[in-house]
Amino acid sequence: MIIYTAQSGDTLYSIARRYGVTLSELERYNGLPESSRIAIGQDILIPSNNNTYIVRPGDSVYSIAVKEGVSTADILRENPSLTEPYTIYPGQVLLIPKDEANKKNIDVNGYCYPNINRDILRQTLPYLTFLSIFSYSVLSDGTLSSINDEELIRISKEFRTAPVMVVTNTVEGSGFDSDLAGTILTNSAVRSTLISNIVSTARSKGYSGVDIDFEYIYPSNRTDYNSFLTELKAALTPYNLSLSTAIAPKLSATQVGTLYEAHDYAFHGKVADRVIIMTYEWGYLYGPPLAVAPYSEVKKVISYAVTEIPSEKILMGMPNYGYDWTLPYREGTAADILSINSAMLRAVNENADIEYNESSKAPFFEYTKDGQNHIVWFENARSTMARLELINDYNLGGVSYWTIGSLFTQNWRVIDSMFNIRKL
Repeated sequence: MIIYTAQSGDTLYSIARRYGVTLSELERYNGLPESSRIAIGQDILIPSNNNTYIVRPGDSVYSIAVKEGVSTADILRENPSLTEPYTIYPGQVLLIPKDEANKKNIDVNGYCYPNINRDILRQTLPYLTFLSIFSYSVLSDGTLSSINDEELIRISKEFRTAPVMVVTNTVEGSGFDSDLAGTILTNSAVRSTLISNIVSTARSKGYSGVDIDFEYIYPSNRTDYNSFLTELKAALTPYNLSLSTAIAPKLSATQVGTLYEAHDYAFHGKVADRVIIMTYEWGYLYGPPLAVAPYSEVKKVISYAVTEIPSEKILMGMPNYGYDWTLPYREGTAADILSINSAMLRAVNENADIEYNESSKAPFFEYTKDGQNHIVWFENARSTMARLELINDYNLGGVSYWTIGSLFTQNWRVIDSMFNIRKL
């Protein structure tokens, strides 16, 4: 697989001819509609017997060869433009011979809502180890809300993907609720009732495990939350049900804030089978324009996380969306949420050139409509590949996508070219 970045004057047809593939094959491989126009700066994937590697600061041909498990001669053969002294530069794309036997096995989790389009679900499930269905909300008496999940559980098993029951402290219409979490966690009788209901629901529905996504827990309830997870793990184990937790992206054990303090990285690393770190939302709905998951910030979180959590338990969060902000940004105003395909289409329709920020390793573009300036941050093949390389750098267990509700075909092509996705 080769990542090609469209230049001025390019069309899908001209790119297909240049690389000796058919137009229909190129459209299918990239998940693009027929006769699709493309934007300058848009990433186009080319089917190839090679993988691609994006050069980083400090890399050499030799260090890349060692990292990728190939010889320097292999790299030089596939990249004839390299001549002595084989100088390379950050951002340069090199072709790396495929070595399927040496690809790392990883877990891939995808969150979805019960109303997910079934065609999108079926196209995505081949790339997932776990399907986490969002969500059962806890009630103050320890009972659970109900969701329509039976069909999703059945379909996931058809694709050898393990269905996971997601439990949250959300209140309909208002999101995650700190008071609700406190009520549940500090009352031992209610906590016991909740655990009993979780286990019985997971068993009766045919789930393979449980994912606890409690957010905005009061710092004073940190120990109570740890106790709840300990008790839940003990209750799940006899039935061979796994436990995963979703936690905030922290930079240190002492980071302050209601989002962070009750999430005890070291404890989650001990009690949970998998720990999903929500490494996204630096650029968020009501915040200022930023990349959703800047590489530099994600790397800081992962660098800290592996000091507290066994690296093989960590699933790094990956966003499957972008935002369109109106400029100048005004605090408290909402951005427009976009699927990746919608973001690329917007660039095409607005005749905007897509740029790539090297620090964030993320694409963006600007345009003007009806007298208003806009900026869009989203994801592409290069940003996806850059963050996925952190899996090898830190020996992570895999990744977790929020959410799989829209199909970004290029993402799955990239991850499939880099890793073997574990199936249960």
